[in-house]
Amino acid sequence: NISFLQQSRTGMSEQTITKVLSANDTGETGGHQAGLLIPREKRILSFFPKLDEAQLNPRAHLRFEDQCGNFWEFAFIYYNNRFFGGTRNEYRLTRMTKYIRESGLMTGDEVEMHRYSTGSYSISYRRANEPAISLSGEGKTVLKLGSGWKVIDI
Repeated sequence: NISFLQQSRTGMSEQTITKVLSANDTGETGGHQAGLLIPREKRILSFFPKLDEAQLNPRAHLRFEDQCGNFWEFAFIYYNNRFFGGTRNEYRLTRMTKYIRESGLMTGDEVEMHRYSTGSYSISYRRANEPAISLSGEGKTVLKLGSGWKVIDI
Protein backbone atom coordinates (compact mmCIF):
# COMPACT_ATOMS: atom_id res chain seq x y z
CA ASN A 1 0.00 0.00 0.00
CA ILE A 2 1.03 3.57 -0.61
CA SER A 3 0.35 6.77 1.28
CA PHE A 4 -0.49 9.89 -0.69
CA LEU A 5 -0.47 13.42 0.74
CA GLN A 6 -1.00 16.72 -1.01
CA GLN A 7 -0.26 19.95 0.81
CA SER A 8 1.02 23.47 0.33
CA ARG A 9 3.99 24.91 2.20
CA THR A 10 5.02 28.53 1.83
CA GLY A 11 3.24 28.83 -1.48
CA MET A 12 4.89 25.73 -2.99
CA SER A 13 2.51 22.79 -3.39
CA GLU A 14 3.81 19.34 -2.68
CA GLN A 15 2.68 15.77 -3.21
CA THR A 16 4.08 13.02 -1.04
CA ILE A 17 3.91 9.26 -1.38
CA THR A 18 5.31 6.73 1.06
CA LYS A 19 6.00 3.02 0.79
CA VAL A 20 6.80 0.52 3.52
CA LEU A 21 9.43 -1.66 1.88
CA SER A 22 9.00 -5.39 1.36
CA ALA A 23 11.84 -7.89 0.96
CA ASN A 24 11.15 -7.87 -2.79
CA ASP A 25 11.43 -4.04 -2.89
CA THR A 26 14.86 -4.08 -1.20
CA GLY A 27 16.30 -7.03 -3.13
CA GLU A 28 16.48 -9.17 0.03
CA THR A 29 14.77 -11.99 -1.89
CA GLY A 30 17.80 -12.26 -4.16
CA GLY A 31 16.37 -10.36 -7.12
CA HIS A 32 18.92 -8.69 -9.38
CA GLN A 33 17.42 -5.20 -9.10
CA ALA A 34 15.63 -3.52 -6.22
CA GLY A 35 12.69 -1.37 -7.17
CA LEU A 36 9.11 -0.62 -6.32
CA LEU A 37 5.93 -1.97 -7.86
CA ILE A 38 3.61 1.03 -8.26
CA PRO A 39 -0.09 0.26 -7.89
CA ARG A 40 -2.50 1.44 -10.59
CA GLU A 41 -4.19 3.77 -8.12
CA LYS A 42 -5.02 7.01 -9.99
CA ARG A 43 -3.79 9.36 -7.24
CA ILE A 44 -0.54 7.45 -6.81
CA LEU A 45 0.14 7.40 -10.55
CA SER A 46 -0.56 11.17 -10.61
CA PHE A 47 2.62 11.63 -8.55
CA PHE A 48 4.65 10.50 -11.57
CA PRO A 49 4.82 11.96 -15.09
CA LYS A 50 2.22 10.71 -17.58
CA LEU A 51 3.65 8.01 -19.84
CA ASP A 52 2.63 7.31 -23.45
CA GLU A 53 0.86 3.95 -23.19
CA ALA A 54 0.94 3.57 -26.99
CA GLN A 55 4.72 3.03 -26.76
CA LEU A 56 6.31 -0.25 -25.68
CA ASN A 57 7.50 0.06 -22.07
CA PRO A 58 7.47 3.89 -21.87
CA ARG A 59 9.59 5.46 -19.14
CA ALA A 60 10.61 8.72 -17.54
CA HIS A 61 13.89 9.31 -15.72
CA LEU A 62 13.39 11.25 -12.49
CA ARG A 63 16.06 12.97 -10.41
CA PHE A 64 15.52 12.78 -6.64
CA GLU A 65 17.50 14.65 -3.99
CA ASP A 66 18.04 12.80 -0.70
CA GLN A 67 18.29 14.33 2.78
CA CYS A 68 22.09 14.61 2.43
CA GLY A 69 21.91 16.62 -0.81
CA ASN A 70 22.88 13.69 -3.06
CA PHE A 71 21.03 13.19 -6.34
CA TRP A 72 19.67 9.85 -7.56
CA GLU A 73 18.14 9.05 -10.94
CA PHE A 74 15.29 6.55 -10.85
CA ALA A 75 13.25 5.30 -13.80
CA PHE A 76 9.46 5.29 -13.71
CA ILE A 77 8.45 2.59 -16.22
CA TYR A 78 5.17 1.20 -17.48
CA TYR A 79 5.99 -2.37 -18.48
CA ASN A 80 3.14 -2.84 -20.94
CA ASN A 81 4.56 -5.55 -23.19
CA ARG A 82 1.39 -7.58 -22.54
CA PHE A 83 -0.20 -5.39 -25.20
CA PHE A 84 2.73 -6.03 -27.57
CA GLY A 85 2.86 -9.83 -27.37
CA GLY A 86 4.49 -10.18 -23.93
CA THR A 87 3.16 -10.88 -20.44
CA ARG A 88 3.87 -7.84 -18.24
CA ASN A 89 1.41 -5.07 -17.40
CA GLU A 90 2.76 -3.11 -14.41
CA TYR A 91 4.24 0.18 -13.31
CA ARG A 92 7.61 0.19 -11.52
CA LEU A 93 10.09 2.65 -10.09
CA THR A 94 13.47 1.12 -10.92
CA ARG A 95 17.18 1.94 -10.78
CA MET A 96 16.83 2.21 -6.99
CA THR A 97 19.25 -0.58 -6.07
CA LYS A 98 22.19 1.69 -5.25
CA TYR A 99 20.06 4.10 -3.21
CA ILE A 100 18.44 1.26 -1.24
CA ARG A 101 21.75 -0.50 -0.57
CA GLU A 102 23.77 2.62 0.28
CA SER A 103 21.01 3.76 2.62
CA GLY A 104 20.99 0.33 4.25
CA LEU A 105 17.24 0.01 3.79
CA MET A 106 15.60 -3.22 4.90
CA THR A 107 12.16 -4.80 4.93
CA GLY A 108 9.81 -2.65 7.02
CA ASP A 109 11.68 0.63 6.47
CA GLU A 110 9.64 3.35 4.80
CA VAL A 111 10.59 5.45 1.78
CA GLU A 112 9.00 8.89 1.41
CA MET A 113 9.05 10.69 -1.93
CA HIS A 114 8.03 14.31 -2.54
CA ARG A 115 7.16 16.10 -5.77
CA TYR A 116 7.09 19.88 -5.64
CA SER A 117 5.26 22.35 -7.87
CA THR A 118 8.68 23.41 -9.16
CA GLY A 119 9.01 19.98 -10.80
CA SER A 120 11.72 18.79 -8.42
CA TYR A 121 11.65 15.56 -6.42
CA SER A 122 13.13 14.52 -3.09
CA ILE A 123 13.42 11.22 -1.24
CA SER A 124 13.96 10.27 2.38
CA TYR A 125 13.42 7.25 4.57
CA ARG A 126 12.38 6.22 8.05
CA ARG A 127 13.69 3.10 9.75
CA ALA A 128 11.13 0.51 10.83
CA ASN A 129 12.28 0.86 14.43
CA GLU A 130 11.62 4.63 14.53
CA PRO A 131 8.47 5.81 16.31
CA ALA A 132 5.21 5.40 14.40
CA ILE A 133 3.74 8.46 16.14
CA SER A 134 5.13 11.86 15.21
CA LEU A 135 4.15 15.51 14.90
CA SER A 136 3.27 17.08 11.57
CA GLY A 137 4.57 20.48 10.52
CA GLU A 138 1.34 22.01 11.86
CA GLY A 139 1.86 20.38 15.28
CA LYS A 140 -0.78 17.70 14.71
CA THR A 141 -0.15 14.16 15.90
CA VAL A 142 0.36 11.71 13.03
CA LEU A 143 -0.19 8.00 13.66
CA LYS A 144 1.11 5.51 11.09
CA LEU A 145 -1.38 2.70 10.54
CA GLY A 146 -0.47 -0.64 9.00
CA SER A 147 2.14 -1.13 6.30
CA GLY A 148 2.51 -1.11 2.56
CA TRP A 149 1.12 1.49 0.17
CA LYS A 150 -1.73 3.68 1.44
CA VAL A 151 -3.75 6.67 0.27
CA ILE A 152 -4.30 9.30 2.95
CA ASP A 153 -6.64 12.24 2.51
CA ILE A 154 -5.86 15.30 4.61
